[in-house]
Amino acid sequence: MYRKQEQPPILPENFQLPFEGKLREDNRWVIMASLMPWTEFEDEYCSSFSTEMGAPAKPFRMALGALIIKEKLGISDRETVEQIKENPYLQYFIGMSSYSNEAPFDASMLVHFRERISVELVNKVNQKTVKKMLDAASSIDTEKKTELSEKEISELKNLGKLVLDATCAPADISYPTDLGLLNQARKHTERIIDLLYEELKGTLEKKPRTYREKARKDYLDVAKKRRPSQNEKRKSIKKQLQY
Repeated sequence: MYRKQEQPPILPENFQLPFEGKLREDNRWVIMASLMPWTEFEDEYCSSFSTEMGAPAKPFRMALGALIIKEKLGISDRETVEQIKENPYLQYFIGMSSYSNEAPFDASMLVHFRERISVELVNKVNQKTVKKMLDAASSIDTEKKTELSEKEISELKNLGKLVLDATCAPADISYPTDLGLLNQARKHTERIIDLLYEELKGTLEKKPRTYREKARKDYLDVAKKRRPSQNEKRKSIKKQLQY
C-alpha cells in the first residue's frame, strides 16, 4: 500500500537539527535536492501499489534518494543506511523533516526500491533533472551578462597585469627527443613487419627477428632516468638505430 504525502517540500532552513545551526544551502546534497523532480514522478511510482492493502510503503523521495546516495557514493546497501543515519544532509535529501539517530529503513529495503523504480523511470528523472540544471545555468549566465551590460565598459581602467602560468598543463605530454622518436619509429616498423608477415606467412620459413623486447628494455633503461648523461643518450640512440 502507498500513501501519498501532501506536505510541501521542506526548505533547508526548516530542517530540524538536534543542535543549534542550519543546513548550508550551498551543500551538494541540498543543491541536488532542489533540482530533483520529486513530486512529478510520484504518481507513476505509486501506481504499482494498492491503495488499501498492505503496509504503507516508503515515500518515493526516500526510495529514489537512497538509490542515488548509494550510486553516487559507490557503497553497499548496509553502508548506505549507515551513512544516512549519521548525516543530516543525507536525511534531508531523502525527505526527512528532522534529524534522527535511527535508521529510516532497513538495508534490505534497497532491494525493494530497485525493484519498484524501473530503469525507464530513472531515465525520466535524469532527463528532467538535467533540464532543470541547464535552465538554472542559463539563467545565471543571463543575469551576469545583464549586470555587465549595465556598467560603463568604456570607462573601465586597466586593473593590473595578466600573469599566465603553465603549471596546469598536462604532465604526460612527452617532449619529442631523438631517442623517443627513434623508439616510436621502431615500434611502427615492427608493426609493419607483423602485417607483412601475416600476408606472406606461407611463403616465408620463419618470421624476421626484431628483438623488440630487448630494444624496448634498452630504451626504458635510459628513458626512465631523470637526467641521463650524453654518453648514455648517444649509446642508446645508436642501439635504436641498429634495431
